[in-house]
Amino acid sequence: MGLGPGVAAALLALLVPAAARGPGTAACEVAPGGRFDCGPERLLSRAGCEARGCCYRPGPGPARGPGPPWCFFPRGYRSYRAENLTATESGFSARLRRVAAAFLPGAVDVLRDAARPRYEVPLATPRVRGRAAAALYGLQVSQDPFGLVVCRQRGGRVLLNTTVAPLFFTDQFLQISTSLPSHFISGLGEHLTPLVLDTAWTRVTLWNRDMAPVPHVNLYGSHPFYLVMEDDGSAHGVFLLNSNAMDVLLQPSPALTWRTTGGILDFYIFLGPDPKSVVRQYLDVVGFPFMPPYWGLGFHLCRWGYSSTDITRQVVANMTAARFPLDVQWNDLDYADAKRDFTFNKKSFRDYPEMVRDFHSRGLRYIMIVDAGISSSGPPGTYKPYDEGLKRGVFIRNATGQPLIGKVWPGPTVFPDFTNPETHEWWHDMVKDFHEQVPFDGMWLDMNEPSNFVEGSQDGCPNNNLEHPPYVPGVFGGRLQAGTICASSQQYLSSHYNLHSLYGLTEAIASHNALLRVRGKRPFIISRSTFAGHGRYAGHWTGDVGSDWEQLYYSIPEVLLFNLFGVPLVGADICGFMGDTNEELCVRWTQLGAFYPFMRNHNDHGTRPQEPYAFSPPAQAAMRNALHLRYSLLPFLYTLFHRAHSAGETVARPLFLEFPTDPNTWAVDRQLLWGGGLLITPVLEAGQTKVSGYFPAGTWYSLAGDSTIHSKGQWILLPAPLDTINVHVRAGHILPLQEPAFSTAQSRGKGMALVVALTPDGFARGDLFWDDGESWETFERGDYTEILFLASNDAVLSQLLRASAHLDGVLLEAVTVLGVTSPPRRVLANSAIVSDFSYRSDTQVLRVPVSLPMWEQFVISWS
Repeated sequence: MGLGPGVAAALLALLVPAAARGPGTAACEVAPGGRFDCGPERLLSRAGCEARGCCYRPGPGPARGPGPPWCFFPRGYRSYRAENLTATESGFSARLRRVAAAFLPGAVDVLRDAARPRYEVPLATPRVRGRAAAALYGLQVSQDPFGLVVCRQRGGRVLLNTTVAPLFFTDQFLQISTSLPSHFISGLGEHLTPLVLDTAWTRVTLWNRDMAPVPHVNLYGSHPFYLVMEDDGSAHGVFLLNSNAMDVLLQPSPALTWRTTGGILDFYIFLGPDPKSVVRQYLDVVGFPFMPPYWGLGFHLCRWGYSSTDITRQVVANMTAARFPLDVQWNDLDYADAKRDFTFNKKSFRDYPEMVRDFHSRGLRYIMIVDAGISSSGPPGTYKPYDEGLKRGVFIRNATGQPLIGKVWPGPTVFPDFTNPETHEWWHDMVKDFHEQVPFDGMWLDMNEPSNFVEGSQDGCPNNNLEHPPYVPGVFGGRLQAGTICASSQQYLSSHYNLHSLYGLTEAIASHNALLRVRGKRPFIISRSTFAGHGRYAGHWTGDVGSDWEQLYYSIPEVLLFNLFGVPLVGADICGFMGDTNEELCVRWTQLGAFYPFMRNHNDHGTRPQEPYAFSPPAQAAMRNALHLRYSLLPFLYTLFHRAHSAGETVARPLFLEFPTDPNTWAVDRQLLWGGGLLITPVLEAGQTKVSGYFPAGTWYSLAGDSTIHSKGQWILLPAPLDTINVHVRAGHILPLQEPAFSTAQSRGKGMALVVALTPDGFARGDLFWDDGESWETFERGDYTEILFLASNDAVLSQLLRASAHLDGVLLEAVTVLGVTSPPRRVLANSAIVSDFSYRSDTQVLRVPVSLPMWEQFVISWS
């Protein structure tokens, strides 16, 4: 039977929620840059849009392209209402009740419903013990529609305002939006991106993925944390503790929308008020970085294709013959028997254990690759890691409860479930067994997103709502299981759907603990896949970067961002991994790479050789200079890592962290600082012999001491011939240096020097942290030396803040003072006259040769 139009309209009115009866015109008068998308999961027609109670305004561009949404929420769109808002000992609590229809399935009617517990990220975070005595913020709660406004107590600037768009909370789709106080937003890794994100309708996707870095694609790690610079140089940060696949949308008003596919909305807001404090406050939640061993800061060399011990030994011999420093030799999968973890090839690597011991006898260290997938195809009894793992039930299971089988380098593989405590014990046993054969010094964790060469599993994936959720973020491949294992596979703590992006972190924790137990010293781990809190356990390399100038540039913001994320031990493959490098690119990359906190040259198989000795004599000389420069700065770098580990600081630092009130620094990502005192300005383009750098206001001395810049806060063009990288010391800083050698084992005993960069009023300070370089928790146990260096009133002195025997025998051999305005007539070292000092009035540099024990206090003065 047919229905009359009036009846149909009445029925429609009953079926459509109250909010949806066509918003009034006024509610739809929203500027294009401030419109929030009402059709996140699919493209809506006018009728479909208005049925949701939303506004429909077709724009000039494509309906699905980047730009203002055609279908958007009217002002005041209702979704949840706050009830029973009550003050508690530590803040407020309320019950959120849904008051309008949700347009995605599985709507949650009441938040938070104790009868319906939801997955939460298993990351231990500090618990609130009570209210802040004097809050730096004000909080306003809008009860209907529910929203929060957080503003600064002083000045009232709004940092967070979630009333700009409705909250959605369904089983598999959670959405919340906020205004932003400025366009300068940074973070939300891991992506190939400039330091400052683009707020012009950008979608940032987080879901760990084995993907050679290209822009606008989700890469190996997930860090749902952002930092915003405010107009006056203040800063705040926001961390969403959620590990599900998510999109973060940025729009020009400016505003930000979080869309995640599970878990809860667990936000941490960091008030700064300066950007350094924001980073430290974030690390207070996710953990301060681990302290690397001293040797880990030396030069690392690797390539896929060192196909035997003979070839690997030859590489080390070539480095020695060409007089290049080297601390750690690596092998890619070439060492393994049939590409299986914890095995070695008994033919091409027959003397593998002896090779590693030989390296040790020369003061070198050794690291090999370990892939996440465990080979599952051998006959029972032939491969212990699989047999033992099967027996102990440590592998991720498919929907039928059997170990899920994917395919990686060795062929069919299973995947250890590192959320299971038993897996940690099994992993420790495998590491211990292998270490008893081959005494390796660290682990390189690869393919741990986890990567899979078949989609989901060898048997595909079930057809269910975890594999095909109502909303799929903009993941590369368009499906959650693309390039990895089935989302619905089961792990000890939850489904892979919830835990996927934690895979690399949980493997890093298991490896960190295993190495600590097996070696009894500080673990050294570099991992491809990461999540918030990764820096407590391991470092990161930026994956399969191409050998080109664009990737050289992008490595700087990548390194800076990982420092903001609390993973300071980070670097890109020097000279590039994929494709053939060229000599000029490799020289410039080595010069920049000397200032990556983690410095490794690594190369793909089948591409042209790119070890430093593979190039012409002039190129080798330039690379040697860069390596010597790094090795001479290692005491300074090691001290920066100590500050990161003990105080939550950054090592490689974006300029805006140090100069937040100078807006010119905010977007600078072609330069980097080490700590607060060393500015590096690399050449990032082919054929250039000059480079432009931004110098914040103040005095900057070239590290070589041959030029001085008095900047008002300006861009300066610097000479940069192929053999030169520009490095400047900021006035007010003292850097401890050490004579370089061919490895840190040798350099740690050499003579030290100080570079003292005076401010115009003659002041400078610096410090040195020193221990045995590899024992566990030396700082926590008090087994270290710490020295404070101060310069003022025409003198430099040292103060022993803590003493130990670790510096015994190390001498201070030179002090270089930059910015000595008038020629000294007399120089004293501990009251004894120094006759052989030198002074240049054109550069205002005083050089004082001395021979003083570093483990005793000293005073050097001039008059």
